[in-house]
Amino acid sequence: MNYYSTKNKNNTVGLKEAIFKGLPDDGGLFMPMVIPVMEKAFIHSIKKLSLQEISFELSKKLFGDDIPSQKLKEIVDEALNFEIPLIRVCDHIHSLELFHGPTLAFKDVGARFMARILSHFIAENENDIHVLVATSGDTGSAVANGFLGVEGITVHVLYPKNKVSKMQEKQFATLGQNIRAIEVEGNFDDCQRLVKTAFNDKDMEGAVSLTSANSINLARLLPQSFYYWHGWKQLANNENTVFCVPSGNFGNLTAGLIAQRMGLPAKHFIAATNINDIVPNYLIKGKYEPRASVSTIANAMDVGDPSNFSRMLDLFDSSQEKMAGSISAFSYKDEEIRASIKKVYKDYNYILDPHGAIGFKASQEYLKNNPENEIIFFETAHPAKFAENVAPEINRQPEIPQRLKLFLSREKSSIPLSNNYKDFKEYLKTLA
Repeated sequence: MNYYSTKNKNNTVGLKEAIFKGLPDDGGLFMPMVIPVMEKAFIHSIKKLSLQEISFELSKKLFGDDIPSQKLKEIVDEALNFEIPLIRVCDHIHSLELFHGPTLAFKDVGARFMARILSHFIAENENDIHVLVATSGDTGSAVANGFLGVEGITVHVLYPKNKVSKMQEKQFATLGQNIRAIEVEGNFDDCQRLVKTAFNDKDMEGAVSLTSANSINLARLLPQSFYYWHGWKQLANNENTVFCVPSGNFGNLTAGLIAQRMGLPAKHFIAATNINDIVPNYLIKGKYEPRASVSTIANAMDVGDPSNFSRMLDLFDSSQEKMAGSISAFSYKDEEIRASIKKVYKDYNYILDPHGAIGFKASQEYLKNNPENEIIFFETAHPAKFAENVAPEINRQPEIPQRLKLFLSREKSSIPLSNNYKDFKEYLKTLA
């Protein structure tokens, strides 16, 4: 399959080039030339299929022209070797627990899948590959652990100093080997800007082989569509299924929209955000007005200029009216997030992390005017990763899984960096 730039549909490349480049030369984002539609037989038989079997069938449609079937099956089976259960929290609201992977965050799915696709193609590449990833929290740990030990690939995790949780930082800044943690003076948007500028810097072409592992890279984004189908299956294929997605950079929601275009019977989507409400404001006002991100307790969503918004515009032909017809949006302040964690634990004995708390609250609000629906919201990270914000609301420490305890016992090692691109460029030159 070929992929085009959201800025120029005549600018097309194949899968390998799209993955290795990460971004088109014109600064757009890659999109599939054709979004394949699943056969009705697949949808009718989905109840009998496992997560891996569902993902393999979808992968064949998305990547089957470029990766041999047996290799693709190996990639799927290795990347998705954990459960993604759907848990009923209360009437009409269900949690899809996406935190059962190695780093206990939803980004394990895309990061592990991408690492294995890159590893498949790396043998054909003469130079070492340097993966740049900007993170506001969980992306860094998922990507770092997904690529840990992969020969020929070095991962550079850019993260904002003092703006990720200590647990998150430990998960990528203690690994060593082929993983480098870069501690940036600034916010997530600064980290993201540094990565994007590097890809568009003509001086760097040919000097260092760079690619991205943020959701701007299709190899990480597209696999996130798989668990939408898996969640819908577990809800007994309900025709009134609405997906509520905690949203920061909007890759997760974009993956859901692509799943819907592939035939997933999703009735509607909800974009649930913290006070970084750029997309909700667009859906209401029709104007996209990016701004500097604001720090919140739901830090993985602290994004002031979501990269994947250009893909959303592309899917809806740049029509605010069409987008608003498919997506509702809600945003919440920190005190509302804390109150949601407290109330859900008190009423339903279910522990939410701050991002899931936003998703649950938005689900409740949407149901007030749409009571006939069943809502699947995404619990995107294990509550223990945000214990400092969760524990005070439930009056106890959430249980820390053993693999998180192991990270906490390790010493942090990071490279300090300003948010000036000139300094980052000097760092990149040392990799040549």
